[in-house]
Order: sequence, then C-alpha cells, then structure tokens
Amino acid sequence: MATMNMPKKESGEAAILPVNQARVPLQRFRLQVDRQIKATFAEMGDAEKAGRVIKKAYPIVQVSIYDSEEGGQTVLD
Repeated sequence: MATMNMPKKESGEAAILPVNQARVPLQRFRLQVDRQIKATFAEMGDAEKAGRVIKKAYPIVQVSIYDSEEGGQTVLD
C-alpha cells in the first residue's frame, strides 16, 4: 500500500476554517417571491421597499411579505 506525502504547512500559512452549514436565523418579516423566501427583515418598511423593487422589475411574479409574529401575509400589487 502506498502512502501519501503531504507538503508541510509553513508557520505563516493561515489555517482553513470549516464550512458552517447552519441556517441563517430568520427575522420577523419574510419577503417571498412566488411563495419562496428570498430575504428576511426586522422592519416591515424595509421588506416592503425591497418587495416593490422586485415587483417593479418583474411584474409577473407574486411578491408578498409574511409576518411571522402575527401570522399574516401582505401581497404587493
């Protein structure tokens, strides 16, 4: 069986950090495009502003904002 010889790390070389695959915590207001979450916001105004930009660029898609605390959904026209 052959052994593999790896090159030695130099002292100045940065260590590779492991990839974290934990989910990003969701904030209260969730911007949804065609029922898929695209972004989360702490404030309703910020979510609505981002949603209107998407709706203006792509008028055919359904853009809505889901309020996770109240359980309501606002559809942007």
